[in-house]
Amino acid sequence: MTTTIQCHVPEFDPPRTSGIEALAYTSCRSNRNGARRQSRRAVAAAEFAVCLPILVLLVFGSIEASSFIFLKQALSVAAYEGAREAALSSSTATAAEDRATNILTARNVRGFAVRFPDRNPETAKRGEEIAVEIVASTQPNSPLAGQFISNRDLVARVVMLKE
Repeated sequence: MTTTIQCHVPEFDPPRTSGIEALAYTSCRSNRNGARRQSRRAVAAAEFAVCLPILVLLVFGSIEASSFIFLKQALSVAAYEGAREAALSSSTATAAEDRATNILTARNVRGFAVRFPDRNPETAKRGEEIAVEIVASTQPNSPLAGQFISNRDLVARVVMLKE
C-alpha cells in the first residue's frame, strides 16, 4: 500500500495517524518553513548590504564633524586667552603666545600657528586694538586622518583693547 502526502497546501491539517505518514508530513512541513526562513534571511542581508554604506558614512562623517567643532572651539579659547594676556599693560608677545600654545598643547592640537596680524602687543598703546589669530590645519587634527574631507585651515581671531 502506498501513501501520498501532499505538503504544498498549507490549509491541510496534519494526518491523524501515527507512523511513517505523520513523520513524512512533519518533515515536508519543516522543509517549507526552512525555505521561507532562508528567503527572509536573504532579504534581510540584501537590505543590510544596501543600508550599511549609508550608516558607515553617517558615523564617520559625524566623527569628522565633531572633531572639527572641537578644533574650532579649542582655537577660539586659545585665541581668547592669548588676546587677554596680550592686552595686559605689562605683557609681551611671547607671554601671550605661550599662553595660547599651552592651551592648544593641553588639548592635543597639532600644526597650529599663533599670530599678531595687526601689531605687536608690546608696541601697542593703551586703548589700541590687539588681535590674535590662531590657524590650524584640519588634517593633522582629524581622528580619521582627513580621509573624507580635504585639508582646510581653521582660523580663530580675537580682538581686545590694550589696557
